[in-house]
Amino acid sequence: MAFAAIIFIAGVFLLPAAVVLGAFPVTLTLERAFPLNNSFELSQLVSRDRIRHGRMLQSSSGVVDFLVEGTFDPFVVGLYFTRVQLGSPPKDFYVQIDTGSDVLWVSCGSCNGCPQSSGLPIQLNLFDPGSSSTSSLISCSDRRCTVGLQSSDSTCSSQGNQCAYTFQYGDGSGTSGYYVSDVLHLDTVLGGSVTQNTSAPIVFGCSTLQTGDLTKSDRAVDGIFGFGQQDMSVISQLSSQGITPKVFSHCLKGDDGGGGILVLGEIIEPNIVYSPLVPSQPHYNLNLQSISVNGQTLPIDPTIFATSSNRGTIIDSGTTLAYLAEQAYDPFITAINNAVSQTVRPVLSRGNQCYLITNSISDIFPQVSLNFAGSAAMVLRPQDYLIQQNSIGSAAVWCIGFQKIPGQEITILGDLVLKDKIFVYDVAGRRIGWANYDCSMSVNVSTTSSMGKSEFVNAGELSAGSSLDKEAYKSLHVCLLAFLMHISILRIFRFL
Repeated sequence: MAFAAIIFIAGVFLLPAAVVLGAFPVTLTLERAFPLNNSFELSQLVSRDRIRHGRMLQSSSGVVDFLVEGTFDPFVVGLYFTRVQLGSPPKDFYVQIDTGSDVLWVSCGSCNGCPQSSGLPIQLNLFDPGSSSTSSLISCSDRRCTVGLQSSDSTCSSQGNQCAYTFQYGDGSGTSGYYVSDVLHLDTVLGGSVTQNTSAPIVFGCSTLQTGDLTKSDRAVDGIFGFGQQDMSVISQLSSQGITPKVFSHCLKGDDGGGGILVLGEIIEPNIVYSPLVPSQPHYNLNLQSISVNGQTLPIDPTIFATSSNRGTIIDSGTTLAYLAEQAYDPFITAINNAVSQTVRPVLSRGNQCYLITNSISDIFPQVSLNFAGSAAMVLRPQDYLIQQNSIGSAAVWCIGFQKIPGQEITILGDLVLKDKIFVYDVAGRRIGWANYDCSMSVNVSTTSSMGKSEFVNAGELSAGSSLDKEAYKSLHVCLLAFLMHISILRIFRFL
């Protein structure tokens, strides 16, 4: 369904990103376009997330460090993207970061429906395999194509030998094309200094057809950068070549200043707790065992959270809000209401549980704990489950940011919960870790060096010099549509 949003970019807040240590740390820049007003209804955010839920996909020595720009606000629909360089000579492409899909793809020459310009302050480019001296096509007999067939990331027809793909998105848009092999250029960090022109061969998609919202120029980027777990993902390809670890981490700021850290590497923090990933799942599924409010475990059947074809708990940075299994939602709301019944009066606003607040929510609302396998508790402050919708006079209207999906027992933890925490996605170790953290501070990132030693770097300074043109963002107002949401592939798994 269509969801239009006006996004105003008044400036970019440049914050410390990750400084990385190791044999071959790599620096890229992650940008986010965002509005600064709170003009979106909670129902619009729910619709936006439900579209996404219907279309989600499925030893190293280096660390890729992304400079995160933008701000978290549950009523802001933003876009995270980064600049990558592909081919010889290298050419810039701006691609959306998507942890819910596997494949990196960019628009290519002779593309039907590919936008020619963008409302974002970026110059769109078309990749031309014939203009790159290091480019080659991927045939159906190529082992890398066979790997993609196993994960449904590639297709082959009996009429040709070209390894291809077709992705259909839940909003009706789609893309198709073919796979090429070429070099991805990386800024490597050696001995604390940045060395240019390090490159690695990767396989990525060359889009020749785009439909639906992907054709609109006012929301256009050059493609999508999939960060999924399958072998076709760039993180898997770089890891298999010994360039980066098969682990990535993020720490997203939740205040108005925004920003944060995103690295391909393991952030080291003493307070991080880990819970094992549920095996054989295309998403980042964890085993949620119980929920506590003010230290009291809620009366919820634990089997509600068990992972199956239509149940489970998913960590998804592409979801704005958070969603509880239907049978867990009412006990959660009841517990919150009981905890604040002597202080505030619950009200319904457009079907959502809300409260009129004149004091700090931290002084009124209880602490919530999500208790996962491995004795790993995720402690939520009131601002991790409440969102401010609007104001009435001197009172602020705060609403429960957790939603329920009618008839569904899926639990999804989105940015509302993930912000102001370090999250480590240890794909190789099959676990996810987290810790509450001030994401404006630098972090230490671990990587195994070529000498077999574990090295650490204070993350935060090396990315600043490689940021995209920051002046282009100042006082810039752009109008974007729903494509600026984080998008994922429909065919792997349906929530709705």
